[in-house]
Amino acid sequence: MTGPVVLAVGEVSHRHSHADGWVLSDVGFEVTEGQIAALAGRSGSGKSTLCHLVAGIARPSSGRVLVRGAAAEAVDDWQVRAFLPQRLAVAEELTVTENVALPLLVRGREPAIDGLLDALDLQPVARRPATETSLGEQQRTALARALALDPALVVLDEPTGHQDDDHVELVLAALTAARERGAAVLVATHDERVLGAADRVLTLVGGRLTA
Repeated sequence: MTGPVVLAVGEVSHRHSHADGWVLSDVGFEVTEGQIAALAGRSGSGKSTLCHLVAGIARPSSGRVLVRGAAAEAVDDWQVRAFLPQRLAVAEELTVTENVALPLLVRGREPAIDGLLDALDLQPVARRPATETSLGEQQRTALARALALDPALVVLDEPTGHQDDDHVELVLAALTAARERGAAVLVATHDERVLGAADRVLTLVGGRLTA
């Protein structure tokens, strides 16, 4: 039995203003509560563009992207939707702990994040400036920050790209835990381990869904 729809992508086509041709063509799917949907496909197939549209960074050229019934670009609450981009956006002036706690502090909530730091093996570097850690640690810091508010929708673009094997397992466990809490998860990936953990795999070929 499927839960309520959190993400609805309907007949989305998109082209970049500086490029010829369509990056995405007539893409449509839904992701429900408690479901991990993985976006698969070769580099250049449109996975990152689709993640950006779902994250509200850009509007589709045509079609619609709805998060809990609202246009994706109108959603600015990290408790509704959180995004982990490929280009890690940790705050340079903050420690790992401060980066992870930031969404909670902005909302005036107690930053109870020890569980996330433990789950993603960040306690050993918790007091370091985030940019003085490895790329893998920075990626897990950004992931922990995205999960800090238990968002309804988590959008992740290649979340294991900088991880060794042991830490891939921690990332997968964090995504599974988010699903078990009822989150909808959309993850773009080349990683077969992530694809294997997904409830469904959506394959993009030349900007079109084939599955």
